[in-house]
Amino acid sequence: MNAVEIEEAISKLAEQPFDAEEFPFAFLQAFGNKETTLKRLRKGESNKSDLGGVLQTNNIHIAVAAPGAVTHTLAALKASPATTRAKAKFVLATDGDTFEAEDLASGETVACAYADFPDHFGFFLPLAGITTVKQVRDSSFDIRATSRLNRLYVELLTDNPDWGTAERKPDMNHFMARLIFCFFAEDTDIFAKPLLFTSSVEQMSAKDSSNTHEVITTLFRAMNMKDAERKAANIPRWADQFPYVNGGLFSGSMDVPRFSRIARSYLIHIGGLDWKKINPDIFGSMIQAVAEDEERGALGMHYTSVPNILKVLNPLFLDDLRTRLDEAGDNPRMLLNLRKRMSRIRVFDPACGSGNFLVIAYKQMREIEAAINKRRGEPDRRSEIPLTNFRGIELRSFPAEIARLALIIAEYQCDVLYRGQKEALRDFLPLDAENWITCGNALRLDWLSICPPTGTGVKHQADDLFHTPLDQAQIDFENEGGEIYICGNPPYVGDKYQTREQKDDLKALAAKDVRAIDYIAGWFWKASDYIRNGGRFAFVSTNSICQGVQVPLIWPKIIAAGQAIFFGHKDFLWGNNAAKNAQVTCIIVGVATSDTKPKCIFDGEERKEVENINFYLAPGKNVIVERANEPISNVAIMFGGNIPRDQGNLLLSPDEARVLTASYPVAAEFIKPILGSNEFINGLERYCLWITDAQAPLAYSIPQIKARLDRIREYRLHGSERGRVGLDTPYKFERTIFGNDHTIIIPRVSSERRTYLPCGLLSADVRLSDQAQALYDAPLWNLALIASRLHLVWIATVCGKMKTDFRYSNTLGWNTFPVPTLTEKNKADLTRCAEDILLVREAYFPATIADLYDPDTMPADLREAHERNDEVLERIYIGRRFRNDTERLEKLFELYTKMAASPGAAKKRKAEARA
Repeated sequence: MNAVEIEEAISKLAEQPFDAEEFPFAFLQAFGNKETTLKRLRKGESNKSDLGGVLQTNNIHIAVAAPGAVTHTLAALKASPATTRAKAKFVLATDGDTFEAEDLASGETVACAYADFPDHFGFFLPLAGITTVKQVRDSSFDIRATSRLNRLYVELLTDNPDWGTAERKPDMNHFMARLIFCFFAEDTDIFAKPLLFTSSVEQMSAKDSSNTHEVITTLFRAMNMKDAERKAANIPRWADQFPYVNGGLFSGSMDVPRFSRIARSYLIHIGGLDWKKINPDIFGSMIQAVAEDEERGALGMHYTSVPNILKVLNPLFLDDLRTRLDEAGDNPRMLLNLRKRMSRIRVFDPACGSGNFLVIAYKQMREIEAAINKRRGEPDRRSEIPLTNFRGIELRSFPAEIARLALIIAEYQCDVLYRGQKEALRDFLPLDAENWITCGNALRLDWLSICPPTGTGVKHQADDLFHTPLDQAQIDFENEGGEIYICGNPPYVGDKYQTREQKDDLKALAAKDVRAIDYIAGWFWKASDYIRNGGRFAFVSTNSICQGVQVPLIWPKIIAAGQAIFFGHKDFLWGNNAAKNAQVTCIIVGVATSDTKPKCIFDGEERKEVENINFYLAPGKNVIVERANEPISNVAIMFGGNIPRDQGNLLLSPDEARVLTASYPVAAEFIKPILGSNEFINGLERYCLWITDAQAPLAYSIPQIKARLDRIREYRLHGSERGRVGLDTPYKFERTIFGNDHTIIIPRVSSERRTYLPCGLLSADVRLSDQAQALYDAPLWNLALIASRLHLVWIATVCGKMKTDFRYSNTLGWNTFPVPTLTEKNKADLTRCAEDILLVREAYFPATIADLYDPDTMPADLREAHERNDEVLERIYIGRRFRNDTERLEKLFELYTKMAASPGAAKKRKAEARA
């Protein structure tokens, strides 16, 4: 269940007559517990309560109290030994009149009337496996409002299916935006009376809902008409009490979908919510999910958290404003100058969605401005920060419309907070601007024409007529430009998932092959081009743009513009704090002119100032690590594993291998163990058919093998051109390489949790799949290099990742790894270190690599063996241990720069290696 579904279930429970015996089970059912689980609790099989209640292990202890004894019962639940033994997270007591609960980990409590407990449903979301932070719990209203709006939206589309078509969808979305404004306005005194809109619909429309759409149309017409025009337009008296709103919100089509009785009931219930509690900074994204078919399944979980957005905005410009505020103290002139500066700041989000970044930037700036006004003795002063200084581009029409509405609501709330209700109302209506959020393809529009850094005029332009938003008003700025800050969370679309149009967008910007480049690169290039005229930008991005092959493809354009990274947040999960919704591993990258100071790297809660940040989000000089076909150091050649291109027909499970050899003992000579990343790390058995040209006739004589080989041939015949090269040898892997004496294996993918990269030594009889890399018959000291902390730090930085897991590459990770010239003694010392690591592992047989390298349970002697290996290797580099990973990276990048720039020396090293 998602959060909205839980809220609906909880609300229904609260509306029903209180049933003391059934309540604990109904409560648990509302949070997604299955009937089989509840059945066991009812029978007492899993109910561990010692107080006659219901105790679910690792979850909650619930008891129904005697009338008036709720507080006493809650205390008893908390003190219960059974509560402690069952590791309950919550205790809950109610008598059907009063409701009390406590989070035993945080100590937070809920105490309210029983009928009001659905208002606090966010408090209990961990019961459904939804991990929350305080912000999520505080957004209970937004989730409830989204739930109600979703019900209404679905019901209206059921009764008006044509409104769900591509042609009418914009009308439907516009209608929803109007409703949201009306609900907010009637609860915040913007309308003349509380609940004016809802009560007008309820009173003036028939209970059978036959004229509901006509009543709403009349109200919308009134709000789009000045008072002087209403008499001639025959606006009825009951609609005439609504104010003129303007702002384009009620202009255009006045069509309203027809309402069923159920839809009318939903609308009236929505109006009964307290819309003063709306959070425009997160509500926009949540209501967007109502209108997006593919996102509706994540209702109540669809938003970006404010703390994550502030990771972008604070270092981009808000921290500097706060610093200047602190420096100004109570100096009137310095405060005035700061206020004037802020009035000219333009914030631009070229992928604004429903406006989260813009709304939060606006609210934060209003908070700073309010502090200025208070210090200057002008607490009621009207804001000098124009709402139209917050510009955006959004591809989809509904989020663009919601973005503007969210900003309007944020402005009103800030006016109420800092100037008072009376002043806020006086300045609010009529809205005096059209939509300054541009709807269009950001990668095809001219950003300078939409949000010019200087002047006041705006003229939309695009690279061709098709992409120009001709039907949109072009809203000029109120103030001359001063500073421009670009921010946002543009779409991440990997190369393999891009549409033809998206690839064309990138090609239009790059004028070169854009394979392997993430779609988000287009925003980086456009922003870089924009800030040639001044400004800074910071985007949330997939971490791949600062890893692997994308670095040399994306960043040279930005370097050429004289720009550099001035702050970066290392890998973190960008999500919505809901465990049941996918999260993305992200970074944040801020770019400005190269001389911008200070430069800061954020890693979790740690902030570190550095001299320079390279394009791998590491401290050090700007360097781009390019793929290398051969090692730049004097090390062994690394090969990829063997590619089967067989649709699974050359691979055998242990059971398949046993059956085959039992039926045809001669088949044993074709069967070899094969390992990839998963098999090596987790100790899994797998086999393959490894058939030479000389063995082929015999292999074909075995029916089961022949059937497999025939299927491979058919697969390759209809496959890629590369696959057809092996058409005449279907019994062979596409790549067939193995060691004569031994093989050093390196998995291609492994968990970032491990302190060291997993690698190992295998007998020559074992084959490797393409999910592993290999050094065949290489000196053992090579394994010591791979098993070192130095190598892991290098791989983590320059190779790509799958989510946050390491993705090993021979051309990017091994061939570029800078190793100083090793003496024979160095090699002997490293060989001994590698042997020690392998011997310690051997002592723990049959423990797997996954077991041995779990960071929480890694054996002490294995850790010591690795520490000795690190000690020996790092002394070869700098004569002592490195202090930390930052120092390791700085040295590696320094050495890489020297070695990559000396091709002559590299050739000499390779010649020595071959000798």
